Amino acid sequence: MSTTIREPDVAVIGGGVVGGAIALGLARNGAKVAILDEGDTAFRASRGNFALVWVQSKGFGMPDYALWSRRSADSWHELAASLAGETGIDVAHSQPGGFMLCLSEEELDKRVDAMRRLHNSRPLTDFPYEVLDHDETKRRLPAIGKDVVGSLYSPLDGHVNSLKLFRALREATVRHGVDYRPNSPVENIVPKDSGFAITGPWGEMRAGKVVLCAGLGNARLAPMVGLDAPVKPSKGQIIVTEKTEPFLHNPMVTVRQTDEGGVMIGDSQEDRGFDTVVGQPILSTMAERAVKMFPRLAGLNVVRTWSALRVMSPDGFPIYDQSETHPGAFVVTCHSGVTLAANHALTLAPAILAGTLPESVASFTARRFHVPAYS
Repeated sequence: MSTTIREPDVAVIGGGVVGGAIALGLARNGAKVAILDEGDTAFRASRGNFALVWVQSKGFGMPDYALWSRRSADSWHELAASLAGETGIDVAHSQPGGFMLCLSEEELDKRVDAMRRLHNSRPLTDFPYEVLDHDETKRRLPAIGKDVVGSLYSPLDGHVNSLKLFRALREATVRHGVDYRPNSPVENIVPKDSGFAITGPWGEMRAGKVVLCAGLGNARLAPMVGLDAPVKPSKGQIIVTEKTEPFLHNPMVTVRQTDEGGVMIGDSQEDRGFDTVVGQPILSTMAERAVKMFPRLAGLNVVRTWSALRVMSPDGFPIYDQSETHPGAFVVTCHSGVTLAANHALTLAPAILAGTLPESVASFTARRFHVPAYS
C-alpha cells in the first residue's frame, strides 16, 4: 500500500557523489532535505570515478568549464576541511599537481597543441602548466620507464579517496538532518500545488523543490518537469593492484596511487550502451600502457577490476538548469562529480535554495544543444 512521506523543502533524486554534495550544501543552508536513492541497482557513475580533482586540459570547446573546474579545485580545501570537522573522516585530499605522461612524441605534440589552443581560446591567465622532456619528468617522477618521452604538468591538479568521500558525504548529510532513503527509485514527478509530487513503488513524497541528480536517469526524469538532460553512458574500466610502498605522490589521468597504497589504472572510454561487463582486451591495453609508464607495476598483483557508466552530455560538459515551465525543478548532471563536488556543495546548492542559478553556470544550460543552425 502506497504512503505519503513527510514533505521536505527539497527532494534530491540520486544519492551518488553529485546528489550527496548538493544535498549537503542545501542542508547546511537550512533546508529540510530528502534524498531518494535508487540504490545499488542503479547505473551508479560514482562506482567508476577515478577520484581526481582535475583542472589540466579541462575546457576544450568551452573555456567556462576550465574556469568552473579551477574554482572547484580551489574550493576543495574548504570542502575537505569541513567534512573532516563534521564527520572526523579525512578524505585524503591533496593537491600536489598532476602529470599527463606521453609514450610517443606524437602524443606529446598533440597534448601540447591542445593545451595551447585552450589557453588561446580566451584569457586563461591563471592556469599554469609545464611541458617536460623525459629527463625532467624522471627527475620529478623517478619511477617512470624509458618509454615515457615527456609529460605535461600542472600544479592545480589533485586527488582524494573517493570511497572516504562517499562515506563522508553520507555521514555529513545525516548529521545535518537529511532524510536519506535508499531503495527508492522514482517513477514519476508531477508538478502539484506549487511544488512536486514524487512517486515510486515506495509511495509518494511532496516537496517544494526537486533537484535531479540521478545521472543517466536524468534523461527520463527531466522531461517530467520541463527540463532536458540528453545524457548517454560512456563505459569506463578500472584496474586496482595490491598495496605497495608509496612511489607515486602525484596523480595523473591514467594512473594514481591511493593514500592506502593500491594503484588504480583507468584509461578507457567506450561507447557500449548500458553494457557494464568488464572487457579483457581493454584491460590488457590499459595495463600495458601503465607498465610502460611505471615498469614496477609489472610485479604487482591485480586485486580487482570493475567497470561503470559515466554520465556524458553530447559535448561532455555539465548540464545545470532550472525549469522555465515548472520553477523549483532543477537538473544537475556532469561526469566530473568529484572535481566539481566543492562547487556543487558550496556554490550551486545555495543558489538552488535561493531559486536562481548563478551567472557562472549560464553556459551549462541544455538549451545550448538546441541552438538553431543558420545557413
